Amino acid sequence: MKTFNILSIGLLLSLVSCTQVPGGKGDSAIEQKIEALLSKMTLEEKLGQMNQISSYGNIEDMSGLIKKGEVGSILNEVDPVRVNALQRVAVEESRLGIPVLMARDVIHGFKTIFPIPLGQAASFNPQVAEEGARVAAIEASAAGIRWTFAPMIDVARDPRWGRIAEGCGEDTYLTSVMGAAMVKGFQSDSLSDPTAVAACPKHFVGYGAAEGGRDYNSTFIPERRLRNVYLPPFEAAAKAGAATFMTSFNDNDGVPSTGNTFILKDVLRKEWGFDGLVVTDWASASEMMSHGFAADPKEVAMKAVNAGVDMEMVSYTFVRELPALLKEGKVKEAAIDEAVRNILRIKFRLGLFDNPYVDEKRMEVLYAPSHLEAAKRAAVESAILLKNAEGILPLSASVKSVAVVGPMANAPYDQLGTWVFDGDKTKTVTPLTAIRELVGDRVQVIYEPGLAYSRDKDQSGVAKAATAAARADVILAFVGEEAILSGEAHCLADLNLQGAQCELIAALAKTGKPVVTVVMAGRPLTIGEEVERSAAVLYAFHPGTMGGPALADLLWGKAVPSGKTPVTFPKMVGQIPVYYAHNNTGRPATRNEVLLNDIPLEAGQTSLGCTSFYMDAGFDPLYPFGYGLSYTTFEYSNVKLSSSTLKKDDVLTVTFDLENTGSYEGTEVAQLYVRDKVGSVTRPVKELKRFTRVTLRPGEKKTVTFELPISELAFWNIDRVKTVEPGDFLLWVAPDSQSGEEMAFEVIG
Repeated sequence: MKTFNILSIGLLLSLVSCTQVPGGKGDSAIEQKIEALLSKMTLEEKLGQMNQISSYGNIEDMSGLIKKGEVGSILNEVDPVRVNALQRVAVEESRLGIPVLMARDVIHGFKTIFPIPLGQAASFNPQVAEEGARVAAIEASAAGIRWTFAPMIDVARDPRWGRIAEGCGEDTYLTSVMGAAMVKGFQSDSLSDPTAVAACPKHFVGYGAAEGGRDYNSTFIPERRLRNVYLPPFEAAAKAGAATFMTSFNDNDGVPSTGNTFILKDVLRKEWGFDGLVVTDWASASEMMSHGFAADPKEVAMKAVNAGVDMEMVSYTFVRELPALLKEGKVKEAAIDEAVRNILRIKFRLGLFDNPYVDEKRMEVLYAPSHLEAAKRAAVESAILLKNAEGILPLSASVKSVAVVGPMANAPYDQLGTWVFDGDKTKTVTPLTAIRELVGDRVQVIYEPGLAYSRDKDQSGVAKAATAAARADVILAFVGEEAILSGEAHCLADLNLQGAQCELIAALAKTGKPVVTVVMAGRPLTIGEEVERSAAVLYAFHPGTMGGPALADLLWGKAVPSGKTPVTFPKMVGQIPVYYAHNNTGRPATRNEVLLNDIPLEAGQTSLGCTSFYMDAGFDPLYPFGYGLSYTTFEYSNVKLSSSTLKKDDVLTVTFDLENTGSYEGTEVAQLYVRDKVGSVTRPVKELKRFTRVTLRPGEKKTVTFELPISELAFWNIDRVKTVEPGDFLLWVAPDSQSGEEMAFEVIG
């Protein structure tokens, strides 16, 4: 038997941080260059560095602004020839020769599109996140892009919010690990590497908690919850060496992020020691007027700069209003100088002063075979097997015909998912194409989509699809969401399958043939009825360019599912917010509740038991966090703790045996959860503290070891101090957040 040791997140992040390029405030060579350049700059040139514009068609106009030193960064220019032309003006024709920083939203791929970040999180594999970001950076930098507005590491517990697709789900720890890996992938071992792209963790902070799951909405997150749940992923990203940060659209407790001194100065700068660049989100500075936090553009500029913002994205209040604010003493020149230092520091770290131009021949790296293979691996590991009745999957050799049905079976654009500005749908390999290529003449493929697209309500093709499907041995139904139904400004109040997809699944089920449902979506959907009507369900989120080959391999057993839910799947929207790491309440649900249709007539007021649940939905979700099946089975046993009593500076070692008790080689994501039973403030019923992927052959058993420093049990307590409080703890080693044998240990003073 083999023993596996799992690194702590603290050690992981320290290793990541050690790989970053020198160039912090302790790097005297860079700091001397910054000060020398700053001393030569006029006020107008300083304000120009603080100004980011979005590229537009007239390159002459942009060149004129750059020549006068009025632009520090350009957003959305992806033609390397134009990039070099603009950069040449900045370096060779402007007074000080300061290069322009080229930026783009590269969220889950530039040309080669990986699964959406929520899908990548389902892999529970930081290597998937790092590799995806590395491929994205290599391809984007070939177009001259050196700054991306990713990763999005907002903890999100409301799938109505369209932007849940861009993040890593509901869990603080999982988001921290995956986010740090993405930072490492984007930035490589050195920011000065021409293939490195400066990362920009967003949205700082709390945006994922937008009220009602509605984009741009307000949040109300008290400081303790902010520190315990929403800030840790950003701290992890900062420790991983993130070059920049982006403020968020939301106001929290009445203060917009772009004008929030507490998060930008007290936390980010003073507590975490961040010395990079802080940029606003698109026009989030001027939107402080809509919030009612600033009366006019002048007050916008004053509040943003004084709060600690360095660069303004596209709303131009800095360049227009700061000169007057300086004269009036409402903004100090020292604040402007510090912002410019932070901007110049990133440009020096990226090596732009020494190597400002992009090699236009590097465009050949787009869609490189190694990139496509990495995207396929990511799509395989991101897929979650939610149901597999009677082992219908993988499809056996006895299956001689399959019906491929549904609006997502051959939707090359929508398969890519949200935030794909540069992906080419002609490069997408759809499930239909991949299945035909995989099975060749061995299996008859009957294709009848039934619906033209996911929102299609025209049921005229449903009966035709069902009739065709009835001729097949197995029905493969590809349903879900078009790309446009998730992402920024694409929130939903109803999470059922759109259009007539529910009717399509029902019609297919009535044929009596086994239905294998594959869902491609940007969020968890309320698919309880569809699950009931299906023999098997694979949830693939939006799997990207190579989603088709990945799904074909999974369906025919060339690959085995290993994904786990990175967010809780609700039974119905009325359960939201529903997440595993909730507080227990004074009257926790017993899971033996009497549900709505089982209530006796004229039942007494207290006859149902006074606990916290919904009469129509019960307490449990459709699928808990961390859930996912395999084609094989795994058995956990012999869980042991190194000690039942530990001190605050000790390390708890947890060992257990994991055995593959099935007939396929497979990978299990083993998870470690902890509960602090009693605290100075109530603590969650469970918190994920470790996870690892373990691959086992049939019959193989391995001993796995988790090492958990007791210091990682610290939280911000009643006194607003981060500490480990002595007391009793519970621990679970499990395949998901609702399973596992409970064990106990104690932390003493």
